Amino acid sequence: MSLAVAYSRAQAGVQAPLITVEVHLANGLPSLSIVGMPETAVRESKDRVRSALQHSGFEFPARRITINLAPADLPKQGGRYDLAIALGVLVASGQLPEDCLQHYEFVAELALGGALRPVRGLLPAALAIAQQQRQLICATENGAEAALADPAAVLDAGHLLEVCEHLRGLHTLTHPEPVAETRSESARDLCDVRGQRQARRALEICAAGGHNLLLVGPPGTGKTLLASRLPGLLPDLDPQAALETAALASIGPGGIDPGRWRCRPFRTPHHTASAAALVGGGSSPRPGEISLAHNGVLFLDELPEFKRHVLEVLREPLETGTVTVSRATAQVEFPARFQLIAAMNPCSCGYLGDPDGRCQCSREQVQRYRGKISGPLMDRIDMHVEVPRLPGKELDAPCGESSAVVRRRVIAARDRQLQRCGTLNSRLDPQQRDAACALAPGDRDLLLQAMEKLNLSARAYHRILKVARTIADLAGCTGIETAHLGEAINYRQLDRRPTP
Repeated sequence: MSLAVAYSRAQAGVQAPLITVEVHLANGLPSLSIVGMPETAVRESKDRVRSALQHSGFEFPARRITINLAPADLPKQGGRYDLAIALGVLVASGQLPEDCLQHYEFVAELALGGALRPVRGLLPAALAIAQQQRQLICATENGAEAALADPAAVLDAGHLLEVCEHLRGLHTLTHPEPVAETRSESARDLCDVRGQRQARRALEICAAGGHNLLLVGPPGTGKTLLASRLPGLLPDLDPQAALETAALASIGPGGIDPGRWRCRPFRTPHHTASAAALVGGGSSPRPGEISLAHNGVLFLDELPEFKRHVLEVLREPLETGTVTVSRATAQVEFPARFQLIAAMNPCSCGYLGDPDGRCQCSREQVQRYRGKISGPLMDRIDMHVEVPRLPGKELDAPCGESSAVVRRRVIAARDRQLQRCGTLNSRLDPQQRDAACALAPGDRDLLLQAMEKLNLSARAYHRILKVARTIADLAGCTGIETAHLGEAINYRQLDRRPTP
């Protein structure tokens, strides 16, 4: 047989389109050409394949070899097609049975000695293959990651010879062993936070309704400590959401830890990060920090220190929950449904409002510092909370409630939201919001007065309603009461304080 067909998977964002690897042997001067928009790493696979076959004891055909990667209009990157190409050459040259490849898909890079090496971003391919009637054969190092999709649909191997023996029926490859799940959030407990009752309360509301939160206070008051405790208050991801999040981590720069695939991500980019680092990009678009925080938390410390145009890229994802990265050759959409937790000082020196009078900033300096954050972005942050400097006597105060205790209340409140509307309060559409956030006439007048006094927008009006609905859910109330609305309004007043 001079023609063989093998199957592999490309990487296009979080998608893994099927790639058909066609290998044809013809008479003529010995050569090997790869067609189908291969990039440099793919074109170099001919040298890796030749060396791997020879070192594994196979004959590399001294014929004219043409390898087509279809569809031809999809760019191909990386060494993920090496194994499929090598097996196609062996079948086309008669060194493996003709029909041994049709029930498998192959995604692995080859070492020069024939060992299989792992590739990045295998989980999306494993998820796609699990929906088909084929099995995935990958490197042993990728086995635990691929098994998250469906362990029965994955076989792993350490060497090309093991794969060939399996295809010949001489040896059977095994399914990868699942990795035991680990959790590290237990070391980050809310009881570590002393005092700061209002900030702790705001963190609980934020966790219960999926709201965004801004913490404002002088240095050393516990803003970062509070933010890092939020993942421990959130319920576990359901399997479908966890796989979606894990697929994004798989194609990200750090890869995925299979033992923590059910843990919510907590991303903390430095304030020197670029806009592309936040939203994603590259010639072959990859997810940025906001997508890697999908179903988790994005924490931006020292918010005004980020460049303004970098912060502005957050505005659309905060509303839509997705981000679209457009390039000349491709357009990729990544999910980005995250909770934004931000922290900042009240002024450039950090001590505005300090009772000891340590702040020496002028009115213009304070306005310039606050002006680094645009009004539209502040409008999209549901809750603005002050984290003041604690008196010395509170530093040795008894520990507050633990994360486990607060988490039970959060889960109960989320259950009420899901039973009522099928979604969290922060994600209510206009029809659901009008039905779930109905106010008494007196409470509506109170909210309108607050809007006029605080000069709030219509977006802020609706976000106050959603926060008030979450406060009512935490209290177990069927409707929003005046106390719930008053507390929600209070979380929008901080950024309206007059400057000195």
